[in-house]
Formats: sequence, structure tokens, C-alpha cells
Amino acid sequence: MTPQSTFMIAATVRVGQLKNLRALLASMNKVPGHADPGNSLIPFSRFDRLHFARFVIIEANTTHEIKEFGVRPRPWRPTLAFLGDIDGDTHTFLAELADHADSGLRKIFSHCEDFSEENQNLLGWMNEHNINPKANYVNWIGRTVKQIHEEAALHQSLSAYLQKIVDDVGRENIRTLRQKLLSYVEMEKYQGRLTLSPPEPTLTEWKVRNLLHKIGVPLTLLLLSPLLLVIAPFFALRLRMLERSDPELFIRPDYKHIEELSAQEDWDVSNQYSVFGDVKPGLFRLLTFKFILLLTDWFARHVYNRGFLTRIKTIHFARWVFMDNNHRVFFASNYDGSHESYMDDFINKVGWGLNLVFSNAVGYPTTKWIIKEGAQREHAFKYTQRRHQIPTEVWYKAYPGLTAVDLARNSRIRQGMEIRQSNDAEIREWLSLI
Repeated sequence: MTPQSTFMIAATVRVGQLKNLRALLASMNKVPGHADPGNSLIPFSRFDRLHFARFVIIEANTTHEIKEFGVRPRPWRPTLAFLGDIDGDTHTFLAELADHADSGLRKIFSHCEDFSEENQNLLGWMNEHNINPKANYVNWIGRTVKQIHEEAALHQSLSAYLQKIVDDVGRENIRTLRQKLLSYVEMEKYQGRLTLSPPEPTLTEWKVRNLLHKIGVPLTLLLLSPLLLVIAPFFALRLRMLERSDPELFIRPDYKHIEELSAQEDWDVSNQYSVFGDVKPGLFRLLTFKFILLLTDWFARHVYNRGFLTRIKTIHFARWVFMDNNHRVFFASNYDGSHESYMDDFINKVGWGLNLVFSNAVGYPTTKWIIKEGAQREHAFKYTQRRHQIPTEVWYKAYPGLTAVDLARNSRIRQGMEIRQSNDAEIREWLSLI
């Protein structure tokens, strides 16, 4: 198994270069916000380990909200972020980027402070400016871009062949249909028209780190449980006190802002989502936020790593990143369906989860005991998330037209070929996937 990793290279945009940078990034797109995979700056399609990538200019457009908490807003300069989700480790992928997109990356990063287009060590600079997420979600850990493409080709080939033979063989002769399909795949593989690569062995280093993380986090919490039990009543009292004093910000997002975001959405079956905002002031809120993300990351790595996040099956990748010395947080996700359905899914299925995480961010609808209300107040929540959403300048997806459900179906088709199916019910189910 090849596990997935992330990268996020962030740097402040030079004064006076914001307009030029936007124009340069726009030149990479086919349609608003959607990259041409073979663009001259960064030919994304050449990187066969890259699932998703985006360039986003992070601006603090809602800093006025922090004033409601009696805190002076911190200065923030527009910041360019280049982020992606990949197979394998981050360092070797950044080295591939430096080798195959050197000139394009230099042109882009030359708009950032402390980068020299001529003399800069590109790989070293990217490593220095790479930010690790506090929590990261992968829809299916170990499912590579190569596997996705191979299994999609398998499904298309089987579907086309099944339509040709089904009338001659007969729909009820399911065992004959299955055998013909299996023989057909073997012939396609022999002639080089289909490839089904075996999974690569999992690196021992990753397995050890993953096991230590899986055991270490709950073990640490268990050892700290006596202290946590003592703290719990005081935590609850302080939490409720802050929730009651949090100002309610019911502000409609600007119509032009909504138009700009909407112009980048629904060009494919999947969409991107980028949000930026302030962490509520005070050490209590920051530590609570970090603790919740610690648990989120653990569950994403060890529980929700096979096609769903709680009851949500439409998210491919997601991450939470602290910035500005932990005073601000950036969230990014790649999801299937429309923006409205994405929000409704969370509100209706895991609103409590949204409250746990985002109630520690400025502007979020007020909660009760951290899990109640909040996202259940639909209009306030939708206004908030749109106000804090920022446009994505460039977005790339390695497998357009395929949803997370499609990927799961294609994997099941392949698995069904490799596993002997002894009864008719199993064969019918497998054929129904095709």
C-alpha cells in the first residue's frame, strides 16, 4: 500500500504584485479556477502521483469580525498557497516538482517575498515554506492515482464488452457472463490494452509510525484521564461562559463575493472549497481547537479511512492548517456534488462534528455545550461559511468525471475479479456494478 501525503507551500505576496500574480495564475486555467492539465507553467498531468492541487491567494476579508470580541485584528498580508494531495512522501514529490516545473514555479513564486527567480534554491525554498496540517482526511488511504486510472479503464472496458455479449449469452446465464468477462480482461491485459498493477509494498517506516500514532494517542489520553476528569467540570463551566458571551454575527455575504465563488463551481462532478478565518481569542479556545483536531486527525487516519467521514461519502481529501502563529486557520477540501449539497450533507448528518471543530473560529454561529445549535441554525451557518470562503485561483483534479462513489465501485469490480465468487448472488452483485 502506498499511503497519501500533503504539501502546502505558503509565502507572502510582494507589495504591488497581487494583480500580476492573479493574471499569471489565471493563464493556467481552461475555465475559471480550473487548471489546464497541460498548461505551460505547471503541467499537472505529468505528475502521476498527484490527486488534487490548487493555488489560492489567502486574504483576510473578515478581520472586522474579530473586533466584536474586543480584540484588535492582527495584520495579514495576502499569501499565496500552493497545496496538493499526493501518493507517497512529500519530499520526493517536491523534488519532482522542482525537476519538471522549475521555470513555471519560479515565475509564480517570484511574486512572493524572499524568493529570487534567478538564484533561489527552489526545492530548499519550498521545503522551508511547507506547512503540515494539524488534521488531514483521505477518503481511502492507499488508493493511488495509478490505481484509480487503471480501475476506471477496467470498468469502462468491461461495461462496453458486457453490452456486446449480454444478448447473445442471455442475462440469466450469469456464470457464463462472468467467465467471458474474466477471459476478456486477460486477453486485454495480454495485448497491453489494460493494466492492473499489483499494490506496492507498504514502507516499514510508515507502518511503524502509523502504529505508534494509532496506539500512542489513546494511550496518552488514558494516562492523562485522571487529570482530564479533574479538569472536565472547570472546562465545561468555562466553555459555557464563553459560549454565552460570544457575540452573534448574522451577516449576509456580499453578493459579488458569492458570484465570484459560484463562477468556479460545478464545472465537474467535484468541487473545491477553501476557507480562512480567525481562531477565537484566548488560550482556552486555541487549546480546545488543537485538541479537537488531534482527535479528528486520529479518527481520520485509523477509523474513517475507507470511503467515508462519519456519514459523509463525498469528500476526497480535506485538511485543517493553523497559520499566523496559531491565530488563524485554513481549511481546504475536495468534494463531490454542488456546494449547497455539500453544506446540507454536513448540517443534516454531522452538524455536531462541524460544531466541535469550527465553533472555535470567529464568526461561527453560537453553540451550546460545543455540539448543540451552531450548524443547526442553517442560514447563519451558510452565511458564515460563504463569508469566510475564498476563491481558488487554480484547481486540478487528476480524474475528472469520477466521484468518490465511482472510485469505490471500480475498486469493488476489480476485487470481484480477483476473488472467487461461489454463489449466484455474489455474481449478480458483481455484474450489477458493471
